[in-house]
Amino acid sequence: MIRAVFLAMGETAATSHCQKKEISISSIGKVAGGGTRLVCTSVDGAAQVRRELSSKLMKDEAAREQHGPGWGFVERP
Repeated sequence: MIRAVFLAMGETAATSHCQKKEISISSIGKVAGGGTRLVCTSVDGAAQVRRELSSKLMKDEAAREQHGPGWGFVERP
C-alpha cells in the first residue's frame, strides 16, 4: 500500500480533516493541475483518508509542482 494520496481539495481542507481524525501527515503539497498530494506517516492513515474522502480522490496520479535549483531552467521528462 502507498502512503501518498492525491486529493481534489485544498491543502487547508486536507490538513483540517487529518487533524480532526488524528491522522499524522508526513508531507503535503500542491499538485500542478490543482489539488493536493498528501503523504501520511502510516499506510493505515492513508487507507483511512482514502475511505473517508473517496469522493475527493483524484482519478489519475498527478505530478507534484517541482521546486528547487534548476527546475525553471532544465527541461525534465
